[in-house]
Amino acid sequence: MMLVISIVLGIVPLLGIAWTIVTGTVTTVDGLFMSLILLTLSAVFFLNAFWELRERGALAFLDRKKNVAAAVTTNVTPKVTANLASANKDATPKESER
Repeated sequence: MMLVISIVLGIVPLLGIAWTIVTGTVTTVDGLFMSLILLTLSAVFFLNAFWELRERGALAFLDRKKNVAAAVTTNVTPKVTANLASANKDATPKESER
């Protein structure tokens, strides 16, 4: 229910901005600040809706990209580390190794 309320309350300020544009008051200072305030209100409610969707798992496809990137990084890192470790060793043994 909170998700629906957040989406509706996010759309209402956008309608207010459309009304400001249609009436032509967007070119005044008052219209500009009203538009900025309405955009801020809309952003807050849409952010709340985004958090609700993420909490419910509806945005799992966004996390899949992160998981794939983490898997690729995990698979590459040990090989690179092993290659760097072998490259850092001297070909000639040190005195303590003889």
